[in-house]
Amino acid sequence: MSIRILEPEVVSKIAAGEVVERPASVVKELIENSLDAGASQISVEARSGGVSLIRVIDNGGGIPSDEVELAFHRHATSKIDSFTDLDTVSSLGFRGEALPSIAAVAQVEMLTRTPDEVAGAYLNLRNGAVVEKGKRGCPHGTTVTVRYLFQNVPARFKFLKSATTESSHISNVVSQYSLAFPEVKFTLFIDGRMALQTQGNGELRDVLVKVYGLKVAEEMILVGERDSPVWGFVSAPSVARSSRSYLSFFVNRRWVRSPLLSRAVEDAYHGLLMAGKHPIAVLNVSLLYQDVDINVHPTKREVRFRNERELFTSVQKAVRAALVEQMPVPLVRRQLSPIAMPTSPGEEQEERPWMRQEELFESSISAKPTSKSALPILRVLGQLSVTYIIAEGPDGLYLVDQHAAHERVLFEKVRAQRARSEVEVQGLLEPMTIEVTPRQEEVLKTQGEVLASYGFAIEPFGPRTYLLRAVPAVVRGEAVSRTIGEILDSLGEERGEVSLEEKIAISIACHSAVKAGDILSMEEMRNLVRDMELTETPHTCPHGRPTMVRFSSSQLEREFGRVT
Repeated sequence: MSIRILEPEVVSKIAAGEVVERPASVVKELIENSLDAGASQISVEARSGGVSLIRVIDNGGGIPSDEVELAFHRHATSKIDSFTDLDTVSSLGFRGEALPSIAAVAQVEMLTRTPDEVAGAYLNLRNGAVVEKGKRGCPHGTTVTVRYLFQNVPARFKFLKSATTESSHISNVVSQYSLAFPEVKFTLFIDGRMALQTQGNGELRDVLVKVYGLKVAEEMILVGERDSPVWGFVSAPSVARSSRSYLSFFVNRRWVRSPLLSRAVEDAYHGLLMAGKHPIAVLNVSLLYQDVDINVHPTKREVRFRNERELFTSVQKAVRAALVEQMPVPLVRRQLSPIAMPTSPGEEQEERPWMRQEELFESSISAKPTSKSALPILRVLGQLSVTYIIAEGPDGLYLVDQHAAHERVLFEKVRAQRARSEVEVQGLLEPMTIEVTPRQEEVLKTQGEVLASYGFAIEPFGPRTYLLRAVPAVVRGEAVSRTIGEILDSLGEERGEVSLEEKIAISIACHSAVKAGDILSMEEMRNLVRDMELTETPHTCPHGRPTMVRFSSSQLEREFGRVT
C-alpha cells in the first residue's frame, strides 16, 4: 500500500481514540475544563453507562460567544501560548484535543455564557461539524451534552463494557475530582439517581465521608497540612483493602496514576500491613511546574517527575511519620450478640448483654483514630488461653497477642543494635554443626558479612557443613537451627519490597519471640508490656498483624446494660 495523507475525518477519529477511551474519559475531560474555568459547582449526569447521554453543567467563567466554535477546532486551546509554556503547564485540561475529539465520536451540544454577556452561545455538532448555532438564555457557566457516544465508530463501541461497569468508571472519575477539589460542590446522577453529592466546603474529610463512608473517613489519618508539599489522608493499617485501587494521587491538583507514588506509600506501611493488603490513600503532592511533565500521555493520567528519588523519599517519610504519630490501637466496634438467658416455664426469654468468649474473638476489628500512637500505661491482669495478655488501660480492656508483641519488641531491638553497630552476641558453649543446601551455601558465601553484622559467627566445616559459634543474644537456644535455615532461604529469594537486612531482623524476631502456648509469669507479662510501650510502632508485629485489640469502657458498659 502506498503512503498517503489520511482524510481529516479519519485523523480526528484517531485522535479521539487517544483521548476518549470510554465514557468516563469524556466526563474527565469535561470536568477538567470546568475546573479550569473556575467553577465552584459541577453537576454530572450519565445514562446507560454514559453511552446514550453525558451532561456536565458548571457555573464557571464560560466561553466568549465569538470563541465557542473555535473551541472545537483541532489544537485550539486557551491554556498555552507558546512551546515554552509546555514546561510550566498549570491548568488541568491542556492537550488541545478534548472537545474536538469528543465531537468526532458523538453528538455534542454546548450552551455557554460569560458573566458579562446577556445571552448564552449555543452550538450543536454532529461528527465534528456544526449543524446549528445561535443565542439562548442561560445562567453564566457552561453546559456540555454528549449523546450517542461511539455510535459512528462501531469498532470502538463494541469494546465497551456493560452499562453498570461504565457507570462505575464515571462514578470513580467524579469521586476522584471531588477528593482533589473539596472546595467544589460535585453532584453526580446515574440514570436519574443521585449517586454522589459533596458539600464543596473545602473539608477533605467531609468528601471522604461521601466517597468512602463515615466509618472509613473516621479512621483516616492526616498526613501533613494543606500547605505542606505532601498532605492528605491515609488509612490506619487495620483499614486495608485487597487491591491498590484505593490509592489516589493528585500532583498540583491533577489526578494521576503513578507507580512511583504507590511504591512510596506502600513502603511507608512496611511491617504494618499483612501480605496481600493495601492501604487507602488520598494524597496531594505539590511540585514546581517545571519538575513534572504532564504532557507524556494523551489522557494526562501518567506524568514524569524530574527528581524521582527525592519525591519518593518525601512521600514515604511523610506517610510513615503520620502513621507512627497517629496510628491507633485496633478497637472492637461491632455490637456483640447478646445471649438469651434461661427463663422460667411460660416466661418469654429476655435478651441480656452478656457475651461468650468465642463471640469476643469473632468480632470484626477496625481502628478508631486517637491523637497519638503511643500506648497508654497498661496494668497487666493475667493470661488468657496461654496466648493473650489481659491488661487494663485508662480507656478500656486490652488483649495483647504475646507472640506478636514480643516479635515487635525484638525486631526493633535487633534493628537498633545493628544500626549502632552494637549487636549483643552470645557465644555457644559448644559449636553447633549445621548442614545447608547448595542454594543456602551460595547465600552464605555471598551474604556471610551481612549475617556476621547481626551477630552470627559461622565458619566452614566440610562439604555443605558449617560450624555456628555465636548468635545474636536474643535468639533462644532451641530456635537457632530453624532461624538460620529460614534466614538463608529468605536471603536466596528475589529481593522484592523487603531488604535483606529487614528479612534477617524479622526472622530473628519471629523465631526468638515467645509463642502462643508459652506460660508467662506476671513479671514476664509486665516486662513484655512495658517493652512494647517503648517501641516505635507497637500496634503491629513485623509481619503486619495487630499486636493487640481494645474494648472501650463505653462498649463494656453497654454490654453489661449500664448505659442505654
